Amino acid sequence: MTIKIKICGITNIEDALNASLLGADALGFVFVGKSPRYITPLNTSIIIDALPPFISKVGLFVNPSKEEVEDAIRVAKFDLLQFHGDENEEFCNQFNLPYIKAISVKSEVNLVEYQMNYNSASALLLDTYSEKARGGTGTTFDWNLIPAEESKPLIIAGGLNNENITDLLRHTTPYAVDVSGGVELLKGKKDYKKMENFILGVRNATL
Repeated sequence: MTIKIKICGITNIEDALNASLLGADALGFVFVGKSPRYITPLNTSIIIDALPPFISKVGLFVNPSKEEVEDAIRVAKFDLLQFHGDENEEFCNQFNLPYIKAISVKSEVNLVEYQMNYNSASALLLDTYSEKARGGTGTTFDWNLIPAEESKPLIIAGGLNNENITDLLRHTTPYAVDVSGGVELLKGKKDYKKMENFILGVRNATL
């Protein structure tokens, strides 16, 4: 099985093209105003227009209004949506695009129940729980909480980098992995070598 790789928090054309050429399968664009990786729909559309084919473009939101999502879709033309807040299934499923629902993982979270509550989701993304942020924490969660069996594709995020990705993939074989801060030079700017090593780490682990 080839594990898919998503590079999230893209803010500029250089990083987007480098990630694509290095072998990323998907790029994530953050539409959360207080995030250091925030990008406008217009700037996202400029980057998307410059991308080669067969790269999935993902718009990430945290508790947005319906209008915010619709405006971003209209301008940036994503392939997928990703919701990191308290959005319910009805909200997530109204935009005529496949979506990923993020779950902040902690010991008392019932992941089986989440799978049932978001039956229309294309995949579930497991991320580190934090009271201060929805995603982008830079810390891992307890991988023992990843279910051994799942009814939906699982994407693993939360503090991944080129130093721990091999350990994760020894522990589990998810549908995809999602990295942001772990491949950055600074917040909002990716590091070419870190992206290269991360992607190589995933590919080598699944040979």
